[in-house]
Formats: sequence, C-alpha cells, structure tokens
Amino acid sequence: MQVAEKIREPAQINAVALKAYARVVDAWGLSLKEAAGLADMSESTWKRAKKPDFAGELTRDQLLRLSAVIGIYKSLELYFSEPLARSWFTRPNTGPLFGGSRPVDTAIDGGLPYILAVRTYLDALRGGA
Repeated sequence: MQVAEKIREPAQINAVALKAYARVVDAWGLSLKEAAGLADMSESTWKRAKKPDFAGELTRDQLLRLSAVIGIYKSLELYFSEPLARSWFTRPNTGPLFGGSRPVDTAIDGGLPYILAVRTYLDALRGGA
C-alpha cells in the first residue's frame, strides 16, 4: 500500500499536519500566541490541537496554513545553515515583503495570503529567481 493510500481520512491528515506543525513551531521557538495566530486558532485550541489525541476538525484554510508553514520551514532548512534557518522566521527582516518586521509577524498579521507570499519569496530565493 502506498503512503497516499494510508492517509486518507481527514482525522489522519489533521494528525500528521498538526504533528509536523508542532515540530516546526518548536524548532523556531514560537510562543503559544504566535503558533496559534499563525495557524488561525485560539491559544486554547492550539494547546489541545498539539496533543496526539486531538479529535477536532481543521478548516481547509488552517490545513493550507500548516502546509505552507511546513514548506517555509523546509525552504529555510535547504537555503540556510542551521542557526539562521531556525531563527530567520523570527528575526527582523528589511526585505521588501517585511519592511523591517519579523516574517512571523507579517505572516500572522497578513493571514494566508502573506504566509503563501513568504513561501513564494523563499522558493524564489532557493531557485535563484
């Protein structure tokens, strides 16, 4: 059986996405408030969601956010060495997308469109565009 066939149920997809997202949040050292805001959840929901027995539903928007954040993490890990890869998202950035703000704040404040813009920005850096 292929991996795609093993993970079909929404609950399984949610569990995998939340586990990966929790690892990214830990690697970046995000606060409870930042992690919840980035995922578009309340802090109490994020506390529950990061537990293995979480049975709640994720919206399509939330799943897309988690996926994009995991993609951002992957891009950073491929593009930069570890100290910078782990801190880039939480350091002030003078790039045109950020205007001196931290990418995490830009992503939280701008919602899904900005999370996707950060992902596109990093993919372009990685691709040399």
